[in-house]
Amino acid sequence: MRILFAGGGTAGHVNPAVAVANYIKEKEPESEFLFIGTEKGMESTLIPKQGYDIRFIKIHGFERKLSLKNIKTVGEIFSGIRNVKKIIKEFKPDVVVGTGGYVTGPVLFAAAKMKLPTLVHEANAYPGVTVRILSRFVDIVALSMAEAGKFISKSKRIEVTGNPVRPSILAGDQKTAKEKLGLGREKVILIFGGSLGAEKINSVAADWIAKTAEDGKYQIIMSTGKNNQYEKVMKRFSSKGIRLKDYPNVRVSEYIYDMDLALNAADLIVARSGGSVSEMTALGKAAILIPSPYVAGNHQEHNARAVEKSGGAIVICEDELSVETLEAAVEKVLGNEAVLEKMKKGSKSIGIPDATDKIYRLIKELLADKK
Repeated sequence: MRILFAGGGTAGHVNPAVAVANYIKEKEPESEFLFIGTEKGMESTLIPKQGYDIRFIKIHGFERKLSLKNIKTVGEIFSGIRNVKKIIKEFKPDVVVGTGGYVTGPVLFAAAKMKLPTLVHEANAYPGVTVRILSRFVDIVALSMAEAGKFISKSKRIEVTGNPVRPSILAGDQKTAKEKLGLGREKVILIFGGSLGAEKINSVAADWIAKTAEDGKYQIIMSTGKNNQYEKVMKRFSSKGIRLKDYPNVRVSEYIYDMDLALNAADLIVARSGGSVSEMTALGKAAILIPSPYVAGNHQEHNARAVEKSGGAIVICEDELSVETLEAAVEKVLGNEAVLEKMKKGSKSIGIPDATDKIYRLIKELLADKK
C-alpha cells in the first residue's frame, strides 16, 4: 500500500496522520508513505523525527480582511495544486489522506480531481474551512466528533471515527501510572495549557495553588508550556512567598515528557480543549476545560461544549476564569465522589479509543472499491 498524507501547521493536524501511518506500518510493514507539508509548519520537524519522507509546498491561510496577501494566497493555491500533481505522478499513491491545515486543501483537491481514493479527517467539533470545502470532493469525511457533521452540508460519505490516540496512553492504567510517578493516594489534578502554554491558565492556577497547596489535599502536576511561561509562574509563586520545594504534593515543570503517565494518573484534568480532548475522553477523564478564544472558528469552545454535553466536563470561558471559579469547579468535581464518577462515565461515553483502527479500515475499503 502506498499512502500520501497531507496535514500540517500544528501538532493537532500532524499527530493524527503520524498515528495512522504508524498503525498501518505495524499492520502492513511493506507499505510506503509520503507526507506533504509546509516548511514553516510543525510537520517540518515532527515528520522527519518519525522517520518518514516529506515534500514541501508553499501555502498560507486567508486573512479575514481584504488584503494583498489573500491575492498571493490564491496564487499559491494554484501553484500548490500543480506541484501536488507532480508529486502524485512521481509517488503514485494508492490513497491520499488529509488531516487538516491549509496544506490539506491543494493536496486533497488535486488527488480528488485525479480520481484517486481520498479521505479527510477533522479533529474538532467545528470543522475548519479547508475540511468544509474538501467535503464536497473527497470520498470520505472522517470526524472526530459527531457534532462536526452539522457543519458539513454536502459530502459523499461521513463517518465518525474519533481522533487517533497514542497507544502508550491507551495502554496505561491509573494505579500503575501513579506508582511510576511516585504519587500517593490523594486525588491527582493535571493542569496544562498546551506546549506553548496559556498565560491566563498559568496565572490563575498558580494563584490557586499558592492559596491551597499548604493543606496537601490534592496532588498537582502542572505544565506551564514554553515561551518563558515557566519563569513567569515561578516569579508568581515567589511573590506570594511560595517555595515549591516545601510542597512535595505540587510538581510544576515547563513540559511534561511522560504525558501518557500523567494523563492516566489524573483524577481531574484542567486544560485547553484542542486535540487533547480526544485523549481525555478515550481514557474517560473528568475535566475542567478552558477553551482558547484565539483559535479559528472558536473550535476549542465547540470541542469543550461537546464534552460538557456528555457530562464529562465543566467549561469555564477564559474571561470567566479566576481563582474563585477554578476553586469552585475543582471542589464540585473532587469534593463529591458521585459527581466525579458521573463525569468519568460521561467523558468515556463520547471517547473513541479505536479511532486509528477505524480510519485504517476505511482506507482499506477505499482500496477495495478501487479494485
